[in-house]
Amino acid sequence: MPKGSITDYIDVAQVALYLFWIFFAGLIYYLLRENKREGYPLAPEGATSGPIQGFPAMPLPKTYLLPAGGTKTVPNAEVDPRPIKAEPIAPWPGAPLEPTGNPMVDGVGPAAWAMRSENPDVMADGRTRIVPLRTAPDYSIEHRDPDPRGMEVVGADGLVAGTVSDLWVDRSECLIRYLEVALPSVAAVGDESPPAPRHVLLPINFSKIDGRQRLVRVKSILARHFTDVPRHAASDQVSRREEDRITAYYGGGHLYALPSRTEALL
Repeated sequence: MPKGSITDYIDVAQVALYLFWIFFAGLIYYLLRENKREGYPLAPEGATSGPIQGFPAMPLPKTYLLPAGGTKTVPNAEVDPRPIKAEPIAPWPGAPLEPTGNPMVDGVGPAAWAMRSENPDVMADGRTRIVPLRTAPDYSIEHRDPDPRGMEVVGADGLVAGTVSDLWVDRSECLIRYLEVALPSVAAVGDESPPAPRHVLLPINFSKIDGRQRLVRVKSILARHFTDVPRHAASDQVSRREEDRITAYYGGGHLYALPSRTEALL
């Protein structure tokens, strides 16, 4: 046997396989721990025991630098202060929740939204990512596509809720994210000046644009529900939290807009 030759008495392929298995198991363990940086520890429902971490335990806190400035340390001991405006329909753990108010506004079930940042999403160069088309003159509608501006918005009940006044474009993805809908306003008593319309955002994924009939149809909510769509504070940008609330409102309408939608199919 030549001096220094280990392949004659060690199966190198088998050793490499064992090392790969050890590495892969360690990778899975690492990813499972990193997956618990947010949302953990779990709060037990209807129990007096302590928080639930599961296996493996949560990782050590790590501080991240945020693109918009500041830092974020996770995991942390922060608790969502919002009360859950719903009650279980049965006493056992995991029972379905029944809303106690307006679930689309209260953020219950499919209408739930996360406490994201109040800052708008930005692109790599620091510019605001989602803006109205009126402030982005370098973007336009493809001439072969219907321009929804000026179209009436019709709810699931067939009634007109408002008119599309502008489009909000995602400058990073080069596509339309929202339709800006102008809702008719009611003048205050004694006010002779014409009321300014209120503007709300409609995610384009929740709409169907009918170019022939010049209508924008919305299946998730009724016409009267548009008045309760969460507002966006600025006229030319929308924050991450506002996006979550707006999208959750329309998503919740698929279940809560009509009483019949919460009932069984049979």
